[in-house]
Amino acid sequence: ALRGDTARPGGADGAATLVELDAALVRALGLRAEAAAFTKGARRAGLAPPDRFGTEVVVRLLGLRENHPAGEDELERHPRDVATRAQAAYSFARLLELQPSELEQVRTEAAAFALPVLSPWQRRILRTAVGLVGYPYVWGGSSEQAAATAAGGFDCSGFVWRVYKLQRYPASARLPRMLQGRTTYTMSAESARSTRVPYRQLAPADVVFFGAAGPSSKPAQIDHMGIYLGNGWLVHSSRNGVALTPLTGWYRERYAWARRPLAEARLEPVGEVTGGGGLVPVLP
Repeated sequence: ALRGDTARPGGADGAATLVELDAALVRALGLRAEAAAFTKGARRAGLAPPDRFGTEVVVRLLGLRENHPAGEDELERHPRDVATRAQAAYSFARLLELQPSELEQVRTEAAAFALPVLSPWQRRILRTAVGLVGYPYVWGGSSEQAAATAAGGFDCSGFVWRVYKLQRYPASARLPRMLQGRTTYTMSAESARSTRVPYRQLAPADVVFFGAAGPSSKPAQIDHMGIYLGNGWLVHSSRNGVALTPLTGWYRERYAWARRPLAEARLEPVGEVTGGGGLVPVLP
């Protein structure tokens, strides 16, 4: 993690922004085509990602962008803010540590990156989500707008809250009411056990929960969450900020369950959840 840099945005003329720094890192690694492939895949799905999207996906998959330690959220930066010396130094140090296998993994993931055909409502939700890729992880954060003591950003539940609860979508008065609690514990507990979505029945825009005991986790054990993009990809806020991550390894092992707010709000058909023996509820 980064430490000890108190520089603020708005440095000397010619200072690089975080987006520009990240683009330079991607060029240095010869991964511009891979960054473009991630952007192209998102655009094909109709998600209208920001120009920085592919670059930010790549640098976060490689761990070139890292959060400041807890208690130093005021040092976090937006993508268009000027990069600090500590941020640049960390990224270059991490770049020098990269193994060929890590670069090859990103090439493989980029070459295969594609999203399924999305419904109009799935597309609306995921457009909001991918538009926030590149923002920092901020403890307790649920907005990209800067506050008095911290840059704008999101913790894992705050990211989901921002996408589903705070964003206003046309003809969707019911949708913000589907998520009542603000934390991982409460949002995961709001869905009955019989309506939990198992891994093999995930659909784009599902809210995904992770816990130490996997599917046997209790709501109090849920310690991470995000939004499912489709085809094995998650968009979430974690140690690398808002990023895309494959649902493999740690994430697959700790997958607990998901819920489907679009169906709960009657914006999508109510789908059968065979793994739990029930249906996604339709609330009054």
